[in-house]
Amino acid sequence: MKKISNTAKGIMCILFSALSFSGMSIFINMSGDVPVMQKVFFRNLVAFFIASATLLKNKQPFKPHKGCFKYHILRSSLGFSGMIGNFYATTKMASTSDAAMLNKMSPFFTLIFSYIFLKEKFKPKQALAIAIAFAGSLFVIKPTISNVELLPSIAGFLGGVGAGAAYTCVRHMANKGENGAFTVFFFSLFSVVCTAPFLIFSFQPMTPKQWICLILVGVCAAGGQFGITSAYTFAPSSKISVYDYSNVIFTAVGGYFLLGHQLPDLWSVLGYIIICSMAIWMFIYNKKEDSLKNANS
Repeated sequence: MKKISNTAKGIMCILFSALSFSGMSIFINMSGDVPVMQKVFFRNLVAFFIASATLLKNKQPFKPHKGCFKYHILRSSLGFSGMIGNFYATTKMASTSDAAMLNKMSPFFTLIFSYIFLKEKFKPKQALAIAIAFAGSLFVIKPTISNVELLPSIAGFLGGVGAGAAYTCVRHMANKGENGAFTVFFFSLFSVVCTAPFLIFSFQPMTPKQWICLILVGVCAAGGQFGITSAYTFAPSSKISVYDYSNVIFTAVGGYFLLGHQLPDLWSVLGYIIICSMAIWMFIYNKKEDSLKNANS
């Protein structure tokens, strides 16, 4: 039997992650009118227990790698802000896939923040791709006064900014040798602590269906986080990152058949095409750059 390559394993893991995060978006919507902070709390509470169990099973320490604590605080603050934006957009927008696509602006912002804070090289072609992707996001946001979804759209876009900044911190900590499971654990704990006061003072009673949906939100979120962490241990982002955009397809199909959501309009589809085209272009460009480096080394 032919052995599965690490790249193939990475692709399978990132597709699993994309499907899991799609499930998370769908269950967020199925939970109904539960306040956003309450949804965020349960999403992270479940992920906290799963991450804790993983650390215990692997006999790994419940403490950060040396020099990483301040980056965990920064990553968690940025990721928490981005999550609130994404959850708000997912709950309020008529097309769940629009919210998913705005969140997929995060890789472009990771490039920007990596250039600013990690001093990673930034080439003109990358800058052009980011500018065009940003233009594409405007077709999804539709920044006009008449757009009733303008606020959720902006929240979803800012969610992508927060996620991109958080991923920059994750990359920096990974370079320092931080354990991925502990990163998930710390972020989940941080988010639970931040949202707990909202539940104490304004908890909204939930139906059995809403309890089940929010538990499944947490399960899917944990699956997505561990899936993407595993993916990048098997293969570099230059080989597999583009497959993460399958999340938008999964979310659009699930939203249409399971939630009865409308399909994205023509302007949104145009925005999808522009953003995904830039992601594919960057994917091909990075592969060529890696090939040249390997040939010269």
